[in-house]
Amino acid sequence: MAGTLLAVDIGNAVVQVGLARDGRLLARWELASTPAATEDEALLALDGFLRAAREGLAAPLGDARPDEVARAAAERPADAALASVVPALTGSWAGAARRLTGQRPLVVGPGVKTGLRMGYKDPGEVGADRIADLVAARETYGAPLIVVDLGVATTVEVVDEEGAFAGGLIMPGLGLGARALAAEAARLPEVEVRAPEALVGRSTAEAMRAGIVWGEAARLDGLAALIAESLGCEPALVLSGKDAGLIAGLLRHEAAVDETLALRGLVRLHALNRKPR
Repeated sequence: MAGTLLAVDIGNAVVQVGLARDGRLLARWELASTPAATEDEALLALDGFLRAAREGLAAPLGDARPDEVARAAAERPADAALASVVPALTGSWAGAARRLTGQRPLVVGPGVKTGLRMGYKDPGEVGADRIADLVAARETYGAPLIVVDLGVATTVEVVDEEGAFAGGLIMPGLGLGARALAAEAARLPEVEVRAPEALVGRSTAEAMRAGIVWGEAARLDGLAALIAESLGCEPALVLSGKDAGLIAGLLRHEAAVDETLALRGLVRLHALNRKPR
């Protein structure tokens, strides 16, 4: 399908919106994920993103030029592709995208072609964001591969040497761990998740921050080593999500940070599932 494409990744904390043309992601925005957002509010957000892109307020990605982004944003989007892990919001954003494009958007879920061989017992259980991440990561980095998305949950996806999705791990994210400590331990405060001052904290807040952040880095280093051992090879390691930059610098393993993984995956999924017109 020719024309511009809106890619929308709806997460528990953040909604990412991207603008693409001819298979290239040109610009993106991040919005807070509002639990009770209406279709009208989602439409305002999409329209605001396009207006910002026209006015040069959405930074170009990669080799895209500002004038190229502005021209693409001036067109009515031809279609949209959505990945959502928040069922209560899927309808609002899908409805907004349909009103903006005049087309029913592609919503990632069971029945959508992915190009992936799935080793999951029930492929329908795999979150739409995990699918989008995997599709883009395999296309960009090849196989074997470990893809880590650091959001509300930390997800670890494994692609084997033959390019098949072998399965993954799901665990609490950094922010969720910090809030759980404060909620369940009466004398522990809630701390901001950021780079710790030192490996060993010298105050309660420093100790918590060190434990949460360094603990996550150590956990991922350990898992990467175990996964490599189980595969019998050394997979590439790719990090995405809001805490990716924080953790990548603390890992012993070499890791790429890719902030547009899910949006690029949506662009690719759209190409696989929509016939050109």
